[in-house]
Amino acid sequence: MSRAATHRLDPGTPFQGLTPEVLLHAVDRLGFQTDGRLLALNSYENRVYQINLEEADPLIVKFYRPHRLSDAAILEEHAFALEAASLDLPVVPPIVVEGQSLFHTADFRYALFKRQGGHWPELGTAADRVLMGRFLGRLHQLGQVKPFVHRPIVDCQRTLVDSAQWVLDSEQLPAHQVERYQRICEQILELIDDCEQHVGLTPRLRIHGDCHRGNVLWTAQGPHFVDLDDAQNGPAVADVWMLLAGSVEEMRAQWSELLEGYEQFRPFPRQEWALIPALKLTRLVHFSAWILRRFNDPAFPKAFPWFESARYWEEHIQVLCDEWVTLRRFSD
Repeated sequence: MSRAATHRLDPGTPFQGLTPEVLLHAVDRLGFQTDGRLLALNSYENRVYQINLEEADPLIVKFYRPHRLSDAAILEEHAFALEAASLDLPVVPPIVVEGQSLFHTADFRYALFKRQGGHWPELGTAADRVLMGRFLGRLHQLGQVKPFVHRPIVDCQRTLVDSAQWVLDSEQLPAHQVERYQRICEQILELIDDCEQHVGLTPRLRIHGDCHRGNVLWTAQGPHFVDLDDAQNGPAVADVWMLLAGSVEEMRAQWSELLEGYEQFRPFPRQEWALIPALKLTRLVHFSAWILRRFNDPAFPKAFPWFESARYWEEHIQVLCDEWVTLRRFSD
């Protein structure tokens, strides 16, 4: 990676001092008795571990990436999850100890959660999709009561521009791909503007913010939402579109079934269907910029060893071009 890229990365290795001793002490000091066993779980932005206890079920501890979010923003996420859980919504909230849910140790901020069982949701039947829609509608019914004050808002145009600029400034792109990357990002930005102009103003509410299937655990009772780390103010469709899969025709059928359950609790602004191209293309561009920003974190080169190759950028740009061609006809 070039010097120009390196100096713009997040400084240092943010979790360098997070040793097993620090982990276990952080849990013990809150009144839990650990047995010395821990298991690192898949997480890149933060660090998440399963901690075994002497005479109780294991706990999940999440250590938040330093400097990413303010305490106020994290506490808003916690309050949203706790409020949802108090209404019997299937959200995994933080554990409250002596009136607190956010704790500090050795310069790290962390929270504890009960371990939630479940499996990846296939959503392979209409009944499952209707059920998923019901629970998401209930979550958004709560989300519309008041907005977040300290957390971000969904802004496709700004995210696209900022992410593309990060990539261009990094000098990570092969020189012969720079012009092509700039051109496709400009085309995507125009498409985002078209989508937003077509849809017009729609309500912004508190949403999960990263509601892909990996953040849903399915049980016999239905879904359980986990990891509200990206909770923000945004349109309802921002939580729905990532649950759709397949061709446009298949997505339309799934959309109809999700909304059948959803609208048992709140009306869905159906014109937001036209925002899906903007949301999907923005996420694709943002993903590469996110890896680039975090690449000095030792977890990232291990997880994405192909990221610095010229082939990655060639394939990434081709995916953007292909998706742009497909999605610009999305609403036809």
